[in-house]
Amino acid sequence: MSQHRSLKSSGGSVGTKRSVLKRGERIKLMKARGQWKEGRLPTGLPKTKSE
Repeated sequence: MSQHRSLKSSGGSVGTKRSVLKRGERIKLMKARGQWKEGRLPTGLPKTKSE
């Protein structure tokens, strides 16, 4: 059975930079910037720009 063409990955997407950070990555970045307070809930985080 063949794979549908919409499910095939294109060769150009390998190694591209993501514009969206995962929750753990955002917390790590906020800690490095001094914007994270210990004891804070990890929900409702502000948007952060990746570097």
